[in-house]
Amino acid sequence: MLPSSICSMGQIPRTSPHYYGMLPKQMSKGHPPMVTRAVGGVEKGEVGGNVRSLQVMHSKELQAKIRKQLQRVELSPSLYDTAWVAMVPERSSSQAPCYPQCIEWILQNQHDDGSWGINSSSLSVNKDILLSTLACVVALKKWNAGSYHIKRGLNFVGRNFSVAMDVQNIAPVGFNVTFSGLITLASGMGLQLPVWQTDIDEIFHLRKIELERDSGGTISARKAFMAYVAEGFGSLQDWDQVMAYQRKNGSLFNSPSTTAAAAIHTFNDRTLNYLDSLTNKFGGPVPAMYPQNIYSQLCTVDALERTGISQKFAREIRDILDTTYRSWLHNEEEVMLDIPTCAMAFRLLRTHGYDITSDEMAHFSEQSSFDDSIHGYLNDTKTLLELFKTSQIRFSCEDLVLENIGTWSAKLLKQQLLSNKLSTSAQSEVEYVLKFPLHSTLDRLEHRRNIEQFKVEGSKVLKSGYCGSHSNEEILALAVDYFHSSQSVYQQELKYFESWVKQCRLDELKFARVMPLIVHFSSAATIFAPELADARMVLSQTCMLITVYDDFFDCPEISREEKENYIALIEKWDNHAEIGFCSKNVEIVFYAVYNTYKQIGEKAALKQNRSIMDQLVEDLVSSAKAMMVEADWTATKYIPATMEEYMSNAEVSGAFASFVCPPLYFLGLKLSEEDVKSHEYTQLLKLTNVIGRLQNDSQTYRKEILAGKVNSVLLRALTDSGNTSPESIEAAKEIVNRDAESSMVEMRSLVFSEGGPIPRPCKDRFWEMCKIVFYFYSEDDAYRTPKETMSSARAVILDPLRLIPPPSCPETLSS
Repeated sequence: MLPSSICSMGQIPRTSPHYYGMLPKQMSKGHPPMVTRAVGGVEKGEVGGNVRSLQVMHSKELQAKIRKQLQRVELSPSLYDTAWVAMVPERSSSQAPCYPQCIEWILQNQHDDGSWGINSSSLSVNKDILLSTLACVVALKKWNAGSYHIKRGLNFVGRNFSVAMDVQNIAPVGFNVTFSGLITLASGMGLQLPVWQTDIDEIFHLRKIELERDSGGTISARKAFMAYVAEGFGSLQDWDQVMAYQRKNGSLFNSPSTTAAAAIHTFNDRTLNYLDSLTNKFGGPVPAMYPQNIYSQLCTVDALERTGISQKFAREIRDILDTTYRSWLHNEEEVMLDIPTCAMAFRLLRTHGYDITSDEMAHFSEQSSFDDSIHGYLNDTKTLLELFKTSQIRFSCEDLVLENIGTWSAKLLKQQLLSNKLSTSAQSEVEYVLKFPLHSTLDRLEHRRNIEQFKVEGSKVLKSGYCGSHSNEEILALAVDYFHSSQSVYQQELKYFESWVKQCRLDELKFARVMPLIVHFSSAATIFAPELADARMVLSQTCMLITVYDDFFDCPEISREEKENYIALIEKWDNHAEIGFCSKNVEIVFYAVYNTYKQIGEKAALKQNRSIMDQLVEDLVSSAKAMMVEADWTATKYIPATMEEYMSNAEVSGAFASFVCPPLYFLGLKLSEEDVKSHEYTQLLKLTNVIGRLQNDSQTYRKEILAGKVNSVLLRALTDSGNTSPESIEAAKEIVNRDAESSMVEMRSLVFSEGGPIPRPCKDRFWEMCKIVFYFYSEDDAYRTPKETMSSARAVILDPLRLIPPPSCPETLSS
């Protein structure tokens, strides 16, 4: 992540100038991961470090701690940046420090081994520790403070100097410049590093390579990067050129170290005013970036949403987004100047219903906006991923700003994949994001994936690595607990659902796809909150029934008489005894539908204080008749004359009204008859029908053509080309896919925009149903190729989490 948007997930609590807290002298070692709670018969998974100890904390305690940190941002201290601020002299005298509290804090916070810094692992020394230690040594030497501390620090650097030359050791960005610059400063102060001259020469050789290497971005990006690490060049730097990057708050890149170096070399009043405000706010230590409250809070909101626990903090999230929205409207630098901050703010604000347009993203519309930035110089994968995800939140197919951003960010991400320079985890993430658009993923599957890959330490600062605040550990602990407790609920529901299938005798139907685990997976993966058990079960039951009678009408072994008998029974409904059953199959299917929908209608009436039975029956009759029309088309080999004729029937035969709508009455919200007849509701249902039919057709057309069935891909090929050659079929498929995507854009705008009579939770159900469609029909009819889907179903309902052990992080300073 980049300078003005480093996600530390917190803010350094204010420290009194007269008291300087001690950082832990020793970091706790990471432990083998272990989940202490795996309920409902789920096998115990593993989780490590502090997260394990947090598992015993009550859920309410975890929520209280997260809520407190949402309300007040906490940032981690940066020893490297604190050392540079400590080097700034008084305005009136170069012989005294301007910020003695920083010197005192450095003296108070040396580790037992002589080092300074925050190590992510007590088992090894990294380049960030080495950089921070040398910076603290130089800061103390400048003011002739702490000779014993200096000696111990130099010995630590000497013992571990080989780390600086290890190209395999992950380095803070610009390390070869900033570290060699500190060596030059130390030498000028008369400090002698206990290392061989050949080793020092090697560091400067690496610096030369760094400055000569052909990195990403443009000349402008290189200039920006060199300004960001300007402290590494000292008096060799053109400081007038560097000051061109000064912001309204007086800082350079919101970086205390770069700003402090500028203050030392230019005595610029605005840089000193920035540093004054920084030290007045935080006392002795300073963060690696400031301000970064908005980005840090947005990262926390994003983490809560990605792990599936955001609903527990709805009020705090709304407050954060309100603040972000005000900053957005005022075009504040903290939000608008930095690419990932602006992109994440846009994505979260838009998906939460705030009225913003993509016009404010127009300055990122061209690839040059990235190429000319530090992000481009570093070929920053995280920024590209954020841009690509943001580009998918389009409300119009004519939105060229987001379309352009999506095009060039995807191109650069693909180039990174081909370069083979990405880490294993980064490569996996890029491949996943490119393969699965946001509208083709299911919430609970995403939550599981994000929990298992959750990085407790947060993001790393470019010039100085550090861990995020403890809210990350608590977020992970709460997410793990919530996921496992939810699984226990899903498992009990699955047992009931399986017994319901047998009670309805659906397992006796040889023609039907009766797979309770997969069906309930689609419900649990989208309506995942445990307290929404009624809505979830209604969705599972109606999905199963629609699947069964869709198979009933599709099956060539089912006679026309049986199909007509079923329709007649549905039309008679309570008076079905007047007709009777012409076969066992009809009897089983009808009674399963009749008894289940009657029960759903009765329960809904209690919740809504009105009857919805007539609407349920009307939808069932309409879908059955539409399925009959399709069956007749197949039997007579009839091909509709136009797409309009085909779609007018196909939208109804998808039967989405019969399984998307019933769960809406069980979400704890009132839906009046006027609401369900409103234009908004009608559009939501129509778009769901269109998307469902087109996406289904685009992935199942081969099998349907072989079976002699009408399909929009086949019809489009005949309409546009007059033939069904492979080329015509592929061209038609592209058009159908494009139409489905276009409808999805319209659906997104309808769901994410405020206003209208339909509550957002109800609109979300239509959106989630469309995501289910894209998930199940992403490559082929997933019902007919269930291996991967079965694995996903187990992941949501049955299988325990498998977590990567997180590194330990020191506590943040208390305010």
